[in-house]
Amino acid sequence: MSLVGDPSLRRMPSLPAEPRPGDAKALAEALQQHHRVFTLTGAGCSTASGIPDYRDREGKWKRQQPVLFRAFMGDPLMRARYWARSLVGWRSFGTASPNPAHHALTALERSGRLGLLVTQNVDGLHQAAGSRRVIDLHGRLDRVICMSCRQGSRRAAWQRLLEDRNARWIGVDAPVAPDGDADLEGVNFSSFDVPGCPACGGIVKPDVVFFGEGVPVWRHTQATAALASSDAMLVAGSSLMVYSGYRYAATAARLGKPLYAVNLGRTRADHLLTMKVSAAVGATLDDVVTRLALSSQRAASAR
Repeated sequence: MSLVGDPSLRRMPSLPAEPRPGDAKALAEALQQHHRVFTLTGAGCSTASGIPDYRDREGKWKRQQPVLFRAFMGDPLMRARYWARSLVGWRSFGTASPNPAHHALTALERSGRLGLLVTQNVDGLHQAAGSRRVIDLHGRLDRVICMSCRQGSRRAAWQRLLEDRNARWIGVDAPVAPDGDADLEGVNFSSFDVPGCPACGGIVKPDVVFFGEGVPVWRHTQATAALASSDAMLVAGSSLMVYSGYRYAATAARLGKPLYAVNLGRTRADHLLTMKVSAAVGATLDDVVTRLALSSQRAASAR
């Protein structure tokens, strides 16, 4: 299965400097000074919802690298492998629910402190938690799109079509993998029947960005504009190893904006961070929300 992310696998810079360590109290005090925070989230926001991530705490792959866009489009057997694994993995992925990280970010948005939230995740859990100002940088896995006629549809309908054509795969069980994938190894996928687009017979692909594809220009343009008008940036649950996310951290640093991160493990931007909280995203952000709310209540009482 592909890692939905920007295809630009650029050489990682050396990380000579360690960011200033922080905790929820320090992060709350820092965010209290800002009124429009640009937020970027990654897989660490969704692990507590049962969706595994791709990388370990050093930013290295935990499993083999995902399928490339060119391989998916050009190799029927690769498409069969992808959709067979996805058919099995969707049962878990499609029923995932928001966790405290998603709810905390929704609360920060409603408080007026967050500007735009850009997520590298494809699970739609920020929206499910109530966040409204969200850009799905790498698309959404709950939609599919025909690469010929560009007709899109809901994944649920496509899942039913896959199951109708491949009934014997419905009962297959396998460990859950990132982004709706399942760890099916040593399996012959040649018998898996991948339907064509119901409208034109073309190749149907999940409406996400594979390695080898580019992030749609309009998404990057909107995100860049929002970052430029923000007064700080918060990274939540991302190692920033993929360039499509890292470039926003690099831009924030170049513009002189404070850059905060909550992440378990190394990030590609450690040398750029103003402060880093090395802790679980959900518990940390939940604590931050509580502290900011109490601070606002005290300020209101003092007036």
